[in-house]
Amino acid sequence: MKKRKNPDADLRSYYTVFMQIGMLITLVIFIIAVKVEFTGKETQSYVLDEQEVIEMEEIIQTQHIETPPPPPRPPVPVTVPDDEIIEDIDFQIDAELSLGSALELPPPPREEEEPEEDFFVVVENMPELIGGLAELQSRIRYPEMARRAGIEGRVYVQFIVNERGEVEDPRVIRGIGGGCDEEAIRAVRQAQFKPGMQRGRPVRVQYSLPIVFRLQN
Repeated sequence: MKKRKNPDADLRSYYTVFMQIGMLITLVIFIIAVKVEFTGKETQSYVLDEQEVIEMEEIIQTQHIETPPPPPRPPVPVTVPDDEIIEDIDFQIDAELSLGSALELPPPPREEEEPEEDFFVVVENMPELIGGLAELQSRIRYPEMARRAGIEGRVYVQFIVNERGEVEDPRVIRGIGGGCDEEAIRAVRQAQFKPGMQRGRPVRVQYSLPIVFRLQN
């Protein structure tokens, strides 16, 4: 014979009621957990270390002052013995000195007189070369050094024609070298002139001549 279950003992009929009761209890616990503040008994305090303060000090640059050397010591005085006798010097002043008389001053220094030129540069009648310049040129001997070097040109010789028509102190004022300058002076020394005249009398006159050196092809 099959045994039938008691309908009151069937837990399935109470399943919905148990579920609602559990949900309600869970909701109440959740609300209480939200409302209640949980605080600890002891609070932990954090102490911050103080930051070290660095102070900047201004460094003052010191200047080295050089002290001047001490002055030299004064010389030690030398004692003079009392026995030394200083002779008296008599100054004789001429009592007859007259303040009104003129004083004699030393003569002024002599100025060096420049030597005056004893010749003329321009005169009424200038000196004349006897025989002409062509005859003087014919006496020229062409230097071998100048010939080999092919030197040509004019040599200007300056000199003094004295009262007798003779040549004095010839010198080259413009030369070409190669021995031509010396040959020009040699030829001019042998020249003869008619002296220059100033106010009807012969005088010394400064004169110059060109001596030509030209190679023949």
